[in-house]
Amino acid sequence: MTHAGHPLLLLDTATLYFRAYFGVPDSVRSPDGTPVNAVRGLLDMTARLITARRPDRLVACWDDDWRPAFRVDAIPSYKAHRLSADGGEEVPDTLAPQVPVIAEVLAALGLARVGAPGYEADDVIGTLAAREAARPRRERSPVEIVTGDRDLFQLVDDDVPTTVLYTARGISDLDVIDQTRLAERYDVPTGSAYADMAVLRGDPSDGLPGVAGIGEKTAVTLLRRYGDLDGVLAAVQAHDDRLTPAQRRRLTEALPYLDVAPGVVRVALDVPVGEVDDQLPRTPAHPERLVELATRWGLTSSVTRMVDALAAR
Repeated sequence: MTHAGHPLLLLDTATLYFRAYFGVPDSVRSPDGTPVNAVRGLLDMTARLITARRPDRLVACWDDDWRPAFRVDAIPSYKAHRLSADGGEEVPDTLAPQVPVIAEVLAALGLARVGAPGYEADDVIGTLAAREAARPRRERSPVEIVTGDRDLFQLVDDDVPTTVLYTARGISDLDVIDQTRLAERYDVPTGSAYADMAVLRGDPSDGLPGVAGIGEKTAVTLLRRYGDLDGVLAAVQAHDDRLTPAQRRRLTEALPYLDVAPGVVRVALDVPVGEVDDQLPRTPAHPERLVELATRWGLTSSVTRMVDALAAR
Protein backbone atom coordinates (compact mmCIF):
# COMPACT_ATOMS: atom_id res chain seq x y z
CA MET A 1 0.00 0.00 0.00
CA THR A 2 1.41 3.41 -0.88
CA HIS A 3 1.07 6.29 1.52
CA ALA A 4 1.02 9.90 0.46
CA GLY A 5 2.79 12.56 2.43
CA HIS A 6 6.29 13.46 3.45
CA PRO A 7 7.97 11.24 6.03
CA LEU A 8 8.78 11.73 9.68
CA LEU A 9 12.55 11.16 9.74
CA LEU A 10 13.94 9.73 13.00
CA LEU A 11 17.74 9.88 13.22
CA ASP A 12 19.69 7.44 15.38
CA THR A 13 22.11 10.31 15.89
CA ALA A 14 24.96 8.51 17.66
CA THR A 15 25.32 5.85 14.96
CA LEU A 16 25.45 8.66 12.39
CA TYR A 17 28.05 10.79 14.17
CA PHE A 18 30.21 7.71 14.88
CA ARG A 19 29.98 6.86 11.18
CA ALA A 20 30.88 10.46 10.30
CA TYR A 21 33.81 10.43 12.72
CA PHE A 22 35.33 7.32 11.16
CA GLY A 23 34.39 8.29 7.60
CA VAL A 24 35.71 11.87 7.50
CA PRO A 25 39.45 12.43 8.08
CA ASP A 26 40.35 14.03 11.41
CA SER A 27 42.44 16.52 9.46
CA VAL A 28 39.07 18.34 9.12
CA ARG A 29 39.52 20.89 11.88
CA SER A 30 38.24 24.19 13.20
CA PRO A 31 40.34 27.38 12.93
CA ASP A 32 41.85 26.66 16.39
CA GLY A 33 42.87 23.14 15.34
CA THR A 34 40.08 21.16 17.06
CA PRO A 35 38.87 18.17 15.02
CA VAL A 36 35.30 18.72 13.71
CA ASN A 37 35.09 15.75 11.33
CA ALA A 38 32.09 14.21 13.12
CA VAL A 39 30.22 17.53 13.17
CA ARG A 40 30.88 18.23 9.50
CA GLY A 41 30.08 14.64 8.50
CA LEU A 42 26.81 14.54 10.44
CA LEU A 43 25.63 17.86 9.00
CA ASP A 44 26.50 16.75 5.46
CA MET A 45 24.68 13.42 5.97
CA THR A 46 21.61 15.19 7.35
CA ALA A 47 21.55 17.68 4.46
CA ARG A 48 21.69 14.78 1.97
CA LEU A 49 18.92 12.93 3.81
CA ILE A 50 16.67 16.01 3.80
CA THR A 51 17.29 16.54 0.09
CA ALA A 52 16.71 12.88 -0.82
CA ARG A 53 13.80 11.99 1.52
CA ARG A 54 12.02 15.38 1.66
CA PRO A 55 10.70 15.04 5.22
CA ASP A 56 8.30 17.55 6.77
CA ARG A 57 9.28 16.42 10.26
CA LEU A 58 12.60 15.31 11.74
CA VAL A 59 13.88 14.32 15.19
CA ALA A 60 17.54 13.80 16.08
CA CYS A 61 17.13 11.04 18.69
CA TRP A 62 19.74 11.07 21.42
CA ASP A 63 21.33 8.55 23.79
CA ASP A 64 20.73 10.09 27.22
CA ASP A 65 21.87 6.73 28.60
CA TRP A 66 23.75 4.40 26.23
CA ARG A 67 23.68 1.49 28.74
CA PRO A 68 20.42 1.75 30.71
CA ALA A 69 20.21 0.19 34.18
CA PHE A 70 17.13 -1.87 33.33
CA ARG A 71 19.03 -3.65 30.55
CA VAL A 72 22.23 -4.13 32.57
CA ASP A 73 20.26 -5.44 35.57
CA ALA A 74 18.68 -8.05 33.30
CA ILE A 75 21.87 -9.00 31.38
CA PRO A 76 25.06 -7.66 33.08
CA SER A 77 27.17 -8.29 29.95
CA TYR A 78 25.05 -5.80 27.97
CA LYS A 79 27.54 -3.49 26.18
CA ALA A 80 30.07 -4.23 28.97
CA HIS A 81 32.93 -4.50 26.46
CA ARG A 82 32.38 -0.85 25.52
CA LEU A 83 32.85 0.44 29.07
CA SER A 84 35.75 2.81 29.62
CA ALA A 85 37.83 2.87 32.82
CA ASP A 86 35.65 5.64 34.31
CA GLY A 87 32.45 3.64 33.75
CA GLY A 88 31.26 5.68 30.78
CA GLU A 89 31.12 4.71 27.12
CA GLU A 90 34.44 4.26 25.38
CA VAL A 91 34.40 7.14 22.90
CA PRO A 92 37.46 8.28 20.93
CA ASP A 93 39.17 11.25 22.61
CA THR A 94 38.68 13.50 19.61
CA LEU A 95 35.01 12.57 19.15
CA ALA A 96 33.71 13.26 22.69
CA PRO A 97 34.24 17.08 22.52
CA GLN A 98 32.39 17.22 19.19
CA VAL A 99 29.12 15.86 20.56
CA PRO A 100 28.14 19.08 22.43
CA VAL A 101 28.99 21.08 19.29
CA ILE A 102 26.59 18.87 17.29
CA ALA A 103 23.88 19.58 19.86
CA GLU A 104 24.49 23.35 19.68
CA VAL A 105 24.39 23.44 15.88
CA LEU A 106 21.18 21.38 15.74
CA ALA A 107 19.58 23.80 18.24
CA ALA A 108 20.65 26.84 16.22
CA LEU A 109 19.20 25.28 13.07
CA GLY A 110 15.94 24.57 14.91
CA LEU A 111 16.01 20.78 14.55
CA ALA A 112 14.30 18.79 17.31
CA ARG A 113 16.75 16.80 19.45
CA VAL A 114 15.16 14.37 21.91
CA GLY A 115 16.52 12.00 24.55
CA ALA A 116 15.01 10.50 27.70
CA PRO A 117 16.80 9.94 31.03
CA GLY A 118 17.56 6.26 31.55
CA TYR A 119 16.92 5.29 27.92
CA GLU A 120 18.79 4.86 24.66
CA ALA A 121 18.07 6.63 21.39
CA ASP A 122 16.57 3.34 20.15
CA ASP A 123 13.88 3.64 22.83
CA VAL A 124 13.11 7.25 21.88
CA ILE A 125 12.83 6.14 18.25
CA GLY A 126 10.54 3.26 19.21
CA THR A 127 8.32 5.56 21.26
CA LEU A 128 8.02 8.21 18.53
CA ALA A 129 7.33 5.52 15.89
CA ALA A 130 4.64 3.96 18.11
CA ARG A 131 3.12 7.39 18.71
CA GLU A 132 2.89 7.97 14.96
CA ALA A 133 1.35 4.52 14.43
CA ALA A 134 -1.35 5.39 16.99
CA ARG A 135 -2.51 8.44 15.04
CA PRO A 136 -5.57 8.17 12.78
CA ARG A 137 -4.43 6.81 9.42
CA ARG A 138 -5.28 10.00 7.51
CA GLU A 139 -3.11 12.07 9.89
CA ARG A 140 -0.19 9.65 9.92
CA SER A 141 3.17 10.28 8.27
CA PRO A 142 5.31 7.44 6.95
CA VAL A 143 8.13 6.88 9.46
CA GLU A 144 11.71 6.52 8.21
CA ILE A 145 14.36 5.54 10.77
CA VAL A 146 17.95 6.34 9.79
CA THR A 147 20.45 4.07 11.55
CA GLY A 148 23.48 1.86 11.21
CA ASP A 149 22.09 -0.43 13.92
CA ARG A 150 20.23 -3.59 12.92
CA ASP A 151 18.44 -3.67 16.30
CA LEU A 152 15.95 -1.16 14.90
CA PHE A 153 14.83 -3.57 12.16
CA GLN A 154 12.35 -4.79 14.81
CA LEU A 155 10.30 -1.60 14.25
CA VAL A 156 9.69 -2.29 10.55
CA ASP A 157 5.94 -2.33 9.89
CA ASP A 158 4.44 -1.97 6.43
CA ASP A 159 1.09 -0.95 7.85
CA VAL A 160 2.20 2.43 9.28
CA PRO A 161 4.48 2.30 7.22
CA THR A 162 7.70 2.29 9.25
CA THR A 163 10.88 1.57 7.30
CA VAL A 164 14.53 1.61 8.27
CA LEU A 165 17.05 3.45 6.10
CA TYR A 166 20.10 1.34 6.90
CA THR A 167 23.41 3.13 6.42
CA ALA A 168 25.78 0.16 6.10
CA ARG A 169 26.56 1.08 2.46
CA GLY A 170 26.58 4.83 3.13
CA ILE A 171 24.10 7.70 2.99
CA SER A 172 24.16 7.78 -0.81
CA ASP A 173 23.26 4.07 -1.04
CA LEU A 174 20.75 3.42 1.76
CA ASP A 175 19.34 -0.07 2.20
CA VAL A 176 15.59 0.51 2.60
CA ILE A 177 14.37 -2.16 5.03
CA ASP A 178 10.66 -2.96 4.80
CA GLN A 179 8.96 -6.30 5.45
CA THR A 180 9.81 -7.59 1.96
CA ARG A 181 13.49 -6.77 2.53
CA LEU A 182 13.41 -8.41 5.98
CA ALA A 183 12.05 -11.57 4.37
CA GLU A 184 14.76 -11.45 1.68
CA ARG A 185 17.65 -10.83 4.06
CA TYR A 186 16.65 -12.78 7.17
CA ASP A 187 13.71 -14.98 6.17
CA VAL A 188 11.52 -13.36 8.84
CA PRO A 189 8.12 -11.86 7.95
CA THR A 190 7.88 -8.94 10.42
CA GLY A 191 9.89 -6.62 12.61
CA SER A 192 8.59 -8.44 15.67
CA ALA A 193 9.86 -11.76 14.28
CA TYR A 194 13.25 -10.12 13.70
CA ALA A 195 13.38 -9.21 17.42
CA ASP A 196 12.55 -12.81 18.41
CA MET A 197 15.29 -14.07 16.09
CA ALA A 198 17.74 -11.58 17.60
CA VAL A 199 16.94 -12.85 21.11
CA LEU A 200 17.70 -16.45 20.11
CA ARG A 201 20.75 -15.61 17.98
CA GLY A 202 22.24 -13.06 20.38
CA ASP A 203 24.51 -10.20 19.36
CA PRO A 204 28.17 -10.16 20.45
CA SER A 205 28.47 -6.48 19.47
CA ASP A 206 25.96 -5.68 22.25
CA GLY A 207 27.17 -8.31 24.71
CA LEU A 208 24.03 -10.46 24.26
CA PRO A 209 24.95 -14.15 24.50
CA GLY A 210 21.95 -15.67 22.72
CA VAL A 211 21.27 -19.39 22.99
CA ALA A 212 24.47 -21.46 22.67
CA GLY A 213 24.48 -23.47 19.45
CA ILE A 214 21.50 -21.66 17.92
CA GLY A 215 22.51 -19.32 15.13
CA GLU A 216 20.44 -17.22 12.79
CA LYS A 217 19.26 -20.05 10.49
CA THR A 218 18.19 -22.37 13.32
CA ALA A 219 16.46 -19.47 15.08
CA VAL A 220 14.49 -18.66 11.92
CA THR A 221 13.55 -22.32 11.43
CA LEU A 222 12.22 -22.55 14.98
CA LEU A 223 10.26 -19.31 14.67
CA ARG A 224 8.71 -20.34 11.36
CA ARG A 225 7.67 -23.65 12.90
CA TYR A 226 6.32 -22.34 16.21
CA GLY A 227 5.19 -18.82 15.25
CA ASP A 228 7.10 -16.72 17.75
CA LEU A 229 9.42 -16.91 20.75
CA ASP A 230 6.56 -17.78 23.10
CA GLY A 231 5.66 -20.64 20.75
CA VAL A 232 9.25 -21.92 20.83
CA LEU A 233 9.28 -21.82 24.65
CA ALA A 234 5.92 -23.62 24.80
CA ALA A 235 7.38 -26.35 22.55
CA VAL A 236 10.31 -26.77 24.96
CA GLN A 237 7.96 -27.11 27.92
CA ALA A 238 5.77 -29.58 26.00
CA HIS A 239 8.79 -31.71 24.98
CA ASP A 240 7.77 -31.31 21.33
CA ASP A 241 9.48 -34.13 19.45
CA ARG A 242 10.22 -31.89 16.48
CA LEU A 243 12.96 -30.31 18.61
CA THR A 244 16.19 -32.29 18.48
CA PRO A 245 17.50 -33.41 21.88
CA ALA A 246 20.37 -30.92 21.52
CA GLN A 247 17.99 -28.05 20.71
CA ARG A 248 15.75 -28.89 23.67
CA ARG A 249 18.76 -29.09 26.01
CA ARG A 250 20.24 -25.81 24.77
CA LEU A 251 16.93 -23.98 24.99
CA THR A 252 16.26 -25.41 28.46
CA GLU A 253 19.70 -24.34 29.70
CA ALA A 254 19.06 -20.89 28.26
CA LEU A 255 15.66 -20.39 29.94
CA PRO A 256 16.99 -17.87 32.52
CA TYR A 257 18.43 -15.82 29.63
CA LEU A 258 15.30 -16.21 27.51
CA ASP A 259 13.20 -15.01 30.43
CA VAL A 260 14.91 -11.60 30.51
CA ALA A 261 16.36 -11.13 27.01
CA PRO A 262 13.18 -9.89 25.27
CA GLY A 263 13.06 -6.94 27.68
CA VAL A 264 16.64 -6.09 26.73
CA VAL A 265 16.44 -6.66 22.97
CA ARG A 266 13.04 -5.07 22.38
CA VAL A 267 13.09 -1.28 22.29
CA ALA A 268 10.82 0.53 24.71
CA LEU A 269 7.69 2.00 23.12
CA ASP A 270 6.51 4.06 26.09
CA VAL A 271 9.46 6.27 27.04
CA PRO A 272 8.49 9.45 28.91
CA VAL A 273 8.98 11.85 26.01
CA GLY A 274 6.82 14.97 26.06
CA GLU A 275 5.25 16.60 23.05
CA VAL A 276 7.91 17.17 20.40
CA ASP A 277 7.88 20.07 17.96
CA ASP A 278 9.31 18.01 15.11
CA GLN A 279 8.38 20.30 12.22
CA LEU A 280 11.41 20.85 10.03
CA PRO A 281 11.99 24.60 9.66
CA ARG A 282 12.43 26.28 6.27
CA THR A 283 14.93 28.72 7.76
CA PRO A 284 17.24 28.43 10.79
CA ALA A 285 15.65 29.14 14.17
CA HIS A 286 18.63 31.17 15.44
CA PRO A 287 20.51 32.52 12.40
CA GLU A 288 22.95 34.74 14.32
CA ARG A 289 23.90 31.92 16.68
CA LEU A 290 24.30 29.62 13.67
CA VAL A 291 26.72 32.04 11.95
CA GLU A 292 28.68 32.36 15.20
CA LEU A 293 29.00 28.56 15.56
CA ALA A 294 29.83 28.06 11.87
CA THR A 295 32.60 30.67 12.10
CA ARG A 296 34.04 29.45 15.39
CA TRP A 297 34.17 25.78 14.36
CA GLY A 298 34.93 26.16 10.65
CA LEU A 299 31.58 24.71 9.57
CA THR A 300 30.45 27.29 7.03
CA SER A 301 30.25 24.98 4.01
CA SER A 302 28.38 22.23 5.90
CA VAL A 303 26.00 24.68 7.57
CA THR A 304 25.32 26.30 4.18
CA ARG A 305 24.43 22.86 2.76
CA MET A 306 22.01 22.30 5.64
CA VAL A 307 20.38 25.72 5.23
CA ASP A 308 20.04 25.16 1.47
CA ALA A 309 18.52 21.69 2.03
CA LEU A 310 15.95 23.11 4.48
CA ALA A 311 14.99 25.92 2.11
CA ALA A 312 14.71 23.67 -0.95
CA ARG A 313 12.12 21.23 0.42
